Amino acid sequence: MSVLLQISDPHFGTEQSPVMAALLRLAQAQKPDIVVWSGDITQRARRSQFSAARRFADEITTPHRLVIPGNHDIPLFNVAARLLAPYANFQHAFGPELAPCISTPQWLVIGVNTTRPWRHKNGEVSAAQIGHVADRLKAAQPGQVKVVVVHQPVCVTLDSDRENLLKGHEAALLNWGAAGVDLILGGHIHLPYVVPQHSCGGATERAFWVVQAGTALSSRVRGGQANSVNLIRRARMPGQATSIERWDYDQQHAAFALVSRLDVNVPTAR
Repeated sequence: MSVLLQISDPHFGTEQSPVMAALLRLAQAQKPDIVVWSGDITQRARRSQFSAARRFADEITTPHRLVIPGNHDIPLFNVAARLLAPYANFQHAFGPELAPCISTPQWLVIGVNTTRPWRHKNGEVSAAQIGHVADRLKAAQPGQVKVVVVHQPVCVTLDSDRENLLKGHEAALLNWGAAGVDLILGGHIHLPYVVPQHSCGGATERAFWVVQAGTALSSRVRGGQANSVNLIRRARMPGQATSIERWDYDQQHAAFALVSRLDVNVPTAR
């Protein structure tokens, strides 16, 4: 079994020490092969907040780490920095790549930078980005679970969240679904859920899944929703299901606990 851990919206600057300690224990126990950080790493994109985030990220032992920025990772009040060097602090902490990609025998994980310095919070995916990701998906190796990571959601479950939808999400879902994506991971709205989608390209219709994560560490929880992360377990053998697990922070026990698991059919070869 190969494991991917999704951490989203930790908002360093509002992080909670007991939750951080619990997440480290979870990561030590689960030994993820890949850790995905799906944006809003910091609260105000300050150098000190990114430094704290990088120190914490380095405490999670993993062969592979993929980090993309969220809208909070661009300076808000420092207008000059927002216009002239919006990603400087992010890149100082996590390297120059804003849309990283990880390829292993089990996984193809493609990061997409959906932030725009001229937008306060709404994200966007361009036609060029959609096409680039689709080409990468089509070039995946047999047996890889094909994952795309964005910050803002490509679908929502509540009408009140429609304003948070990623601009360009319809075209992204259409093209990435046709290109064979299995999972699209996101964050931004601090609400965890898993929603099936269906591609309409190719000879047969196939399912893929939108996987949203809550806030991993921040005190800025939504409506009393617990801090949460996702664990995705990749079956190593043909015929075995891939599972999508949601783990919530249990304050009483100061630990993350499994609260839901969904087994999905992800082909082991194409």
